[in-house]
Amino acid sequence: MSAVQELLAFQRETEALSQVMGRLGWDQETMMPRGAAEQRGEEMAALEGVLHARRTDPRIGDWLAAAEAATEEEAAQLRLIRRSYDRTRKVPARLAAEIARVTSVAQGKWAAARKAQDLQGFLPVLGQVIDLRREEAAALADGGDAYDALLDGYEPGITGAEIAALFDRMRPRIVALREALMAAPPAPQLTGHFPRDQQRALAEEVAVAFGYDLARGRIDEAVHPFSSGSHNDVRITTRVDEAEPLGCIYSTIHEVGHAGYEQNVAQGYGLSVLGQGVSMGVHESQSRIYENQLGRSPAFCGWLHGRMVDRFGKLSVGGPEDFARAVNRVASGYIRTEADEVHYNLHIMLRFDLERALMRGDLTLADLEAAWNDRFHADFGVAVDRPSNGVLQDVHWPVGLFGYFPTYSLGNVYAGCLHAALRDAMPDLDDRLAEGNLAPALGWLRERVQTHGALREPRATIEHATGAAVSEAPLLDYLEAKFGALYGL
Repeated sequence: MSAVQELLAFQRETEALSQVMGRLGWDQETMMPRGAAEQRGEEMAALEGVLHARRTDPRIGDWLAAAEAATEEEAAQLRLIRRSYDRTRKVPARLAAEIARVTSVAQGKWAAARKAQDLQGFLPVLGQVIDLRREEAAALADGGDAYDALLDGYEPGITGAEIAALFDRMRPRIVALREALMAAPPAPQLTGHFPRDQQRALAEEVAVAFGYDLARGRIDEAVHPFSSGSHNDVRITTRVDEAEPLGCIYSTIHEVGHAGYEQNVAQGYGLSVLGQGVSMGVHESQSRIYENQLGRSPAFCGWLHGRMVDRFGKLSVGGPEDFARAVNRVASGYIRTEADEVHYNLHIMLRFDLERALMRGDLTLADLEAAWNDRFHADFGVAVDRPSNGVLQDVHWPVGLFGYFPTYSLGNVYAGCLHAALRDAMPDLDDRLAEGNLAPALGWLRERVQTHGALREPRATIEHATGAAVSEAPLLDYLEAKFGALYGL
């Protein structure tokens, strides 16, 4: 076997073990008995030790030195394996295992603290997580910016300074749009009782309409909806509130966007470094365009209105037009995952600034809640009433995902670029969406983005798909046009 062949065979086994690790995380969120948290932490730490040893195996360096790529795909795989090898070697095995153990345990303690509204009881655990991530960041940064080192693990090739500059450009137009919409008469709100079984049945129907292959996936419930897995085993979760069915429907569509990316990667890339989304920002672009530009479009809402009436009978809102306005209702809500498209990026900007300050040591844990609440009141005009609507609402910090939050807004920006290109390519898109026919749009995304997996770098992936440079302008133009029309501005 050549050096390339030996390296890729070794990497395939590592990718398979990584999927097992992901399955343990899925089980922890959906099926694991409550009393198993400490044991699961040890299990995940043990498996992380095995994965760390494989990812830092000295033979990888030897194979990389001797390898010569014969194809574009092989060159991309060598590039990604080298990046992982160089990055992982900077983190001691002891630290990697301890992060896996502590964050696994912290996840369960966060869920309990969130339910009990006990932020103070959870802060010591969060402090452990932050200390471990700071130690990891210092090792990865090698004298550079610690936050950038963490961000690079989720969105290679971008820095915190670039994110901050992007947000500075986005904020004025978002704030101006928000102020205009909040001054307009409010949109109608969907109310009523929507039985769990009917919500789940409709969510599955919508998931299939958005291309989710249930032969290679499944839908369960979790406190915080997520997608897990790759290739031929991609699982999603959703949430159900019998008074609020839109949360279930749109959480499902969002996670199907993630799952569709993974299921549609070229079959030959399975269990390789190419066989997954290239970055969390590009991943988020798929979930956001599925959920928002397609799923919340007035055209698709017309089709969904008919399915809602079939399932639940007459709705509290009027016809399809009022239903579309209800789906896109703008309000200053506490919860990021329930936020409308106008407010969503303000949620991310808040988290980005706070977590960057935490990692740099500019913000202490003792001051975190006050900093969150003050910023939320300034941006949203509402006082946070309890921890589960504030610092404790997201699972990201408890499980150590510092540097992850800005990729959500990057995903929105990328989705804006993709949507503009999709509209140019399909002038009759709204006609198809009004029929509930998503196949043309999904086919375009599959061909332009999803099938390529991690072949190209994140920005290059979007620019290859659209033929244009990445910019926030298409997203902001879309928001102003869509919500201006819905609210009669």
